[in-house]
Amino acid sequence: MQRLRLRGSDAAMVSVFRSEPLAPCPDPFNMAEYVLAQAGRFASKVALSVLGASPYEDVHWRYDQIAASVQVMARLLTARGLTAGDVVMMRIGNTVEFPIAYLGCIAAGIVPVPTSSQLTAVEVSKLLSLIDCAAILHSADVPCPDDARRLDLALFADAFDRAGLPAPDPDFAYDRGDPNRLGYMVFTSGTSGQPRPVMHAHRAIWARRMMHDGWYGLSADDRMLHAGAFNWTYTLGTGLMDPWSVGATALIPVEGTDVDALPVLLARAEATLFAAAPGIFRKLVESGAPLELPALRHGLAAGEKLPAAVQIAWGDATGVPLYEAYGQSECSTFISSSPARPVSSEHLGYPQTGRHIAIVGPDGPVPFGEIGTIAVHCDDPGLMLGYAGAAEDTAKRYQGDWYLTGDQASMAEDGAITYLGRDDDMMNAGGFRVSPLEIEAALAGFDGITQVGVTDVEIKPGAFVIAAFYTSDVPLDEAALRGYAETNLARYKQPRLFKRLDALPLGGNGKLLRRALKPLM
Repeated sequence: MQRLRLRGSDAAMVSVFRSEPLAPCPDPFNMAEYVLAQAGRFASKVALSVLGASPYEDVHWRYDQIAASVQVMARLLTARGLTAGDVVMMRIGNTVEFPIAYLGCIAAGIVPVPTSSQLTAVEVSKLLSLIDCAAILHSADVPCPDDARRLDLALFADAFDRAGLPAPDPDFAYDRGDPNRLGYMVFTSGTSGQPRPVMHAHRAIWARRMMHDGWYGLSADDRMLHAGAFNWTYTLGTGLMDPWSVGATALIPVEGTDVDALPVLLARAEATLFAAAPGIFRKLVESGAPLELPALRHGLAAGEKLPAAVQIAWGDATGVPLYEAYGQSECSTFISSSPARPVSSEHLGYPQTGRHIAIVGPDGPVPFGEIGTIAVHCDDPGLMLGYAGAAEDTAKRYQGDWYLTGDQASMAEDGAITYLGRDDDMMNAGGFRVSPLEIEAALAGFDGITQVGVTDVEIKPGAFVIAAFYTSDVPLDEAALRGYAETNLARYKQPRLFKRLDALPLGGNGKLLRRALKPLM
């Protein structure tokens, strides 16, 4: 285990940690070539299994088939007149065509912009107005505005015909170049809810090597099942790109798979790693029944804060640990627990080996133990190039040499990070800064509550109180709720208002939308 070392300010004992930096990204470089570099070594090995309701419905793709598909896709795109540097929005469903088209673009130097198939045509139009898009790669079953730039995915059917694919060309001309050049873009809502296109360099995939030991414990022998859709960036990175880059097998449930079916798929496919959003793990452990997953080494949670109660319940149900990671669309994950460095359930994790992370306040890094904003140093190879067409918004996210995430945390002297929520989620109660996560974790232990969300609401101009919104199968005794809060929370942390809802407002990836709670009181 490598101990993170304080650099430059030991006497001040400030929350800045950095280990030995990651080796430089090769130059020239192409992200798709890197992802498929193991295809020659593992040509006949299954790279991807799309898991159906029974083994007879599973669809398997070997490494040589994935590599050949990507090469065919790249050639077909260039034959359509697209050239290196062109931006292509992807409007493709939850199918294997998505990652193949994504890597096909990157192989040719074309810049893909993956988007969720759940977006409406109106929403897509807004996104298109934010980027200089040369084409829209579109499958017929996915909403898309009537736009002359649309390219029907059916035109590229040859890239997805496993039976008719040629052998991969070992001399295929990947578009190699400066690893710092634009490789792909993703959209993020940011703190304001306004979508912004995040630009990433080809080197971003190289930076993900820091997750292999810092979070996954990933090797070529692993079989990684990701519960998300092909066209979710979490699935693309953790579920596909990273396993393929080391020669592991990726396992993706077919579209429409119910959460309750996942334990059967995990056992049947002999998954050794299982990645999902915290909400999936919560649903799997709700019953309290044991989960028999004999091949599973551990679970991987990211996308939102993992409740400590879920982490504990998962361990009780499966007998294997659940490791959490924190990141953003702007820098993927960079703080995590791992098999090599586990943490207690009250901590988020440690900065991954190779990272340069700080907890900063208005005047720079704060002392150990104090609350500040999680920040990533500008030298991190996984950090975004910026927001496309939004230099002012990009500049707002930086303080000197630090990129500010907007999330609040504290750092212990050994580097352990305690997460305290987003800056705009933090509440002020009688002069105390209070994290809604702490209150939610406490109330989640009350018998009968199935989900809970906490925010502050304005009861009169300038007067705010903490309010708790919850779901339950039957109405709960509010007096008992208040008594439970009094027992488990300091007075200034106790909700003054409680409200039962049929469902909490959630985003497309299952994240709690605390802002949407405020008008519901």
